[in-house]
Amino acid sequence: MIPLPLLPGFSRWGAHLEALLARPEALWIHGPSGSGVSTLAAEFAQHRGGPWAEASDTEEGAAWLATHPGGVVAARNPMPGTLACLELRLPSLEEDPACIPGLLAALAEAEGILDAWPPVLGALPCPGNLRELRNRLLRWKLLGQLPGSEPAGPPRYEAEDLATNLHDLERFLLHRALRRAYGNRVEAATRLGVSRRQLYLLIRRHGDPVRGESASGDLPQRMRKRRSAQNSSPEPGAR
Repeated sequence: MIPLPLLPGFSRWGAHLEALLARPEALWIHGPSGSGVSTLAAEFAQHRGGPWAEASDTEEGAAWLATHPGGVVAARNPMPGTLACLELRLPSLEEDPACIPGLLAALAEAEGILDAWPPVLGALPCPGNLRELRNRLLRWKLLGQLPGSEPAGPPRYEAEDLATNLHDLERFLLHRALRRAYGNRVEAATRLGVSRRQLYLLIRRHGDPVRGESASGDLPQRMRKRRSAQNSSPEPGAR
């Protein structure tokens, strides 16, 4: 388990740690995915001698606290305003980048990595936070893989029509997901929330920057309709 002083934001809430542990109220801990919310909730519950639970949404967390007064909830969403309990938000690594070196050192020790690691492993952005840091270490240790640079963007949406802007956004999100997944297409599909078949259609349309595959040049139907309409429009001033 990662020591509490290494978690994001400890410099702010760590000074009140003893007071938080001594309070009888229920505690709602939330933050971005992978920011250490569950780690902190389990640690707090152990010190308090009470139960804790993970909540997928606010309703589930509120229902659990109704039957476990004084418990600790680990959630992604802020506390509902109707609950009478304490609330602690863990920031993301982007909000507290100073904690990254210490976290990397702790994760490397846990994985038995004794040699120095490439600085790029701690580069931002780091989607998934602590989970992604650990994945980066393991990929480098086992496969020699390093995170690639993020694609330029997001798009500036300079076109006026919706079809062109959607096409540009689709390419940006696809390339970002492929880079963040180190080219692993199953993982990229999961990140995008699409099927593997849909992912391969997107790759055919936009290419794969990780594997160096070029786009086929095929356009989606909305783009073909847009261009067809443009080509069939009369010239300005024509009668």
